Amino acid sequence: MNTYKSSAELKGLSKDQLFGHYGTAIGAVLLVAITTLFVTYLPSMLISARNIPELIIYYMISFIVSLLTGILASGEAYLYLKLICGQPVSAGDVFYGFRSYPDKAILLQFVLSSLTYVCSAPALVFYYLYLTTYHTYYILLMSITFVIGMAILIVISLMLSQVFYLLQDFPQYSAKELMKLSCQIMKGHKGRLFYISISFLPLYLLGAFSFFIAYLWLIPYSNTVMTNFYMDLMKNRVNTPKQGNMDML
Repeated sequence: MNTYKSSAELKGLSKDQLFGHYGTAIGAVLLVAITTLFVTYLPSMLISARNIPELIIYYMISFIVSLLTGILASGEAYLYLKLICGQPVSAGDVFYGFRSYPDKAILLQFVLSSLTYVCSAPALVFYYLYLTTYHTYYILLMSITFVIGMAILIVISLMLSQVFYLLQDFPQYSAKELMKLSCQIMKGHKGRLFYISISFLPLYLLGAFSFFIAYLWLIPYSNTVMTNFYMDLMKNRVNTPKQGNMDML
């Protein structure tokens, strides 16, 4: 019989697991933030994007460098899986993805980034058409395509939300198999994960009033909850393949 934990149970468990590890988790957050900030601003350092050709090149560069964030996501998954499994962790674990299957992490991020660009592309097209023509109906079209695109993106993102955790447990799987398995284990749980995700919004909004300093605690907390959500899925999954990498930690 499946006994999935509630949102409150996952959050309570995560608080207990983080106790005594916040220093390490905050260090990891800072490392990821600094690295991501550099990667994010790299395109603007290389090109000004003042016209359409430059804008296209800018987005191409942005897309390419965004693939590196998949390696960081893999490292974060590794760190938090170790944490909830009671293993010793260090802030440097966030760079684990650079030495363990970075090719798969990049390929997974390629799919996720591509989906983001595809879903947002129609709204961006109408936005730039508005900027060049100032016809107000482009704003309406932009709004409609943005809402539809984001709805599609949210559903697909929920389906593929477990890929980086799965990469740690099943490193022998191909990127395609990892995405397929993520979709399988998320069947019937997309709404639950969506609810858990939006339940953090009030905390993040309040955290903004602290000049985002509170995010140093909120991000590890939410990441741990999401990792426990994954573990909860796998523990309740029938006929789950034998775990790989994390069994050997």
